[in-house]
Amino acid sequence: MKGLLILSALGMLAMLAQIFQLKKLLLPMVLLGIAAAFVSNAMEWQQTFSFEYFDNMISFDKPALAFSGVILLTAFLWFIVAHDYFKTGTHMVDHYVLVLFALVGALMLCSFKNMTTLFLGVEILSIPMYVLAASKKQDVRSNEAGFKYLIMGSFASGFLLFGIALIYGASGTFDLAGISTYIHNNINDLPLFFYLGILFILVAMSFKVSAAPFHFWAPDVYEGSPTLITALMSTVVKTAAFAAFMRLYLMGFAEISQFWAVLLSIIIALSLIIANLSAAMQSSVKRMLAYSSISHAGFMLMVVLANQRSNISIDALLYYSLAYSVGSIGAFAVLYQVGKSGNETFEAFNGLGKRHPFLAFCMAVAMLSLAGIPITAGFFAKYFVFTTMIGTSYKWLLILAVITSAIGAYYYLKVIIAMYFSPASGKEEMQVEGSHKLVIAISVILTLALGLVPGLVAEVFKF
Repeated sequence: MKGLLILSALGMLAMLAQIFQLKKLLLPMVLLGIAAAFVSNAMEWQQTFSFEYFDNMISFDKPALAFSGVILLTAFLWFIVAHDYFKTGTHMVDHYVLVLFALVGALMLCSFKNMTTLFLGVEILSIPMYVLAASKKQDVRSNEAGFKYLIMGSFASGFLLFGIALIYGASGTFDLAGISTYIHNNINDLPLFFYLGILFILVAMSFKVSAAPFHFWAPDVYEGSPTLITALMSTVVKTAAFAAFMRLYLMGFAEISQFWAVLLSIIIALSLIIANLSAAMQSSVKRMLAYSSISHAGFMLMVVLANQRSNISIDALLYYSLAYSVGSIGAFAVLYQVGKSGNETFEAFNGLGKRHPFLAFCMAVAMLSLAGIPITAGFFAKYFVFTTMIGTSYKWLLILAVITSAIGAYYYLKVIIAMYFSPASGKEEMQVEGSHKLVIAISVILTLALGLVPGLVAEVFKF
């Protein structure tokens, strides 16, 4: 709870930075604030802090604190990489404020106990992202990305609200625990419109995590948005959406999982097939990473499908979120450096191993992790997901996941081949800021450390 309060205060303070001439101090203030929020969350691990007035709306239990920690760590690294992005814009303070309030929405999605808080979290997170996607005003693709994101996000919010209304109409409560009790007491006599409400919410949440067939906005929005904003979407937004998905379907609707599990398995299968086949055909690395994120959404949804309301499910999703976020931050940070010339295709990486060995090595580690190759965090992320699925009746999804992962290895290795086995085309060595090198190095160290010692995160909920 303290982390949420600190971020909210930080967002309001950032709004005043223009008036009080604090723009030069804004980045240090934001980094210190995020670090303070992270430490506050860590201190709440043993002794939860809350306001009694809000206890029925938000609860920072251990899963909420863990996912919030992943989001705050990712945001801290992202702000260091993005500092020159803020410098080049004419609305630097506005961009800081938008990102900070998006983080507030993300933490609300990790901790909601009430459908009202769920909707508020979704909107507080989404609205700043619509603006940030279109923040490169002179770029037509960025304008198009923001417009598409806004329109499709509004449709998804409509589905979410309609679903919440139907569930409230049947149960008479917005409270997640109250809805779960209603399901238990009326398990054989639930009205049809209650099931429709769950279906509408499933559609809305599938859009938020960009799972097929509700993914069609993601490639265009990811490609058109500024690269660093795409990195924010691919990490913070996704982690928050999956934390909300897990809390909603494993804690609220778990008792009628036989209804939504079949639909979710179809969504997962489509995500794995469509995303990997589409990614293999892309010429743009940025667009490939967009389809890749859809594939990873399919893997993370498997944890929800397994419906094991135990620590193993939370551990698996937490580990996957952290491994994916760390790998993606590193990959997008390198792509940001390489793509400064305006070229974000695979050819832009030709000869990077000679032009800048450090960037090439870090990008190679990120690609190997996203592909799920051993000793990286990505390997154990997929392993833990498979572990949760073994005891279910959806073993066919495991076979499909293994096959599509092989396709994924192909397009990730294309980047590595371009860096080390393609001629450099006479391009000069790249200059990279020290702060960017630091973040990229940290992402690589974390990726390898999580792969070598996965138990540090994988057993965090053994209590």
